[in-house]
Amino acid sequence: MPRMLDVSDEVRSEIGDDEADRLLGGAHAPDSYECTSCRTPGDALLEPTSTVLFVGDETAVLAFAHARCIPSQVVPVAEEQLAGAVRSISQAQSDVSADAARPQPSLPAQALPTPAAPAPAAPGQAAILGITCGLVLHGDTGHASLVVEPTGPVGRPGNTTGEDEFLDLLQDAGFQPVTDLDKTPDQLPGWSVLVAMGKLHAILQPAAAGGSTGWWQAHQPLQVTDAWRFAANQLGEVTMYAVPAGTVGRQPREDLLRQALERAVALGQVVSASLPLAGT
Repeated sequence: MPRMLDVSDEVRSEIGDDEADRLLGGAHAPDSYECTSCRTPGDALLEPTSTVLFVGDETAVLAFAHARCIPSQVVPVAEEQLAGAVRSISQAQSDVSADAARPQPSLPAQALPTPAAPAPAAPGQAAILGITCGLVLHGDTGHASLVVEPTGPVGRPGNTTGEDEFLDLLQDAGFQPVTDLDKTPDQLPGWSVLVAMGKLHAILQPAAAGGSTGWWQAHQPLQVTDAWRFAANQLGEVTMYAVPAGTVGRQPREDLLRQALERAVALGQVVSASLPLAGT
């Protein structure tokens, strides 16, 4: 009996058309599974289900998730993490050959070049998008937040002047300047934050052909605190702040992070948006 499966184009390109068609026909897909995101039972015969392909350097693991929790997509992970993923996926797992071409790997330590955040303008540089996770108060409510700060100037494709256009690029994508840190920004359609197996995997943006694609992907999934996860799950969204290189830095405490953000806001150097949470 056919399953209510969604196999995204990027998953199909990894596993091949034949395997994707077999999955959709029910040959290799389970009736019931444990959602790889929320870890609760799912039924592919009764509810929309996403195929999620975790890929390492040499192997890949196909998992299943409620479509409401996470869209069908490819999630790069470190090779050594796949052993733990196999144990956690339980009945929902299905090993898939990984001989096909891999997606372009992320840059060292956490960056993924995309149209929204291209490589830096200055020749020879390789800016990395640093991510800081923390709770930022909007009034009396703590919001799970991400502060994105590149290590160097980011320019538009073809710009070799070294001019930093990072905030301009994000405003072109719909992010808004921040004038009041206590105000929750509007949600940005098509964007989301992917959390799977308790770790931060990616920030997703709309794909030109429909669906989502990675704007930033963790070189290795980042562990988040229980408080951060609780706030994100409770509100169903994450606030993303973006600042130019050298503006906020890596702050060791959330009060210091807020102070650094407030200084950046006063200088007009912060843009933000609320991004729906994908996963838990």
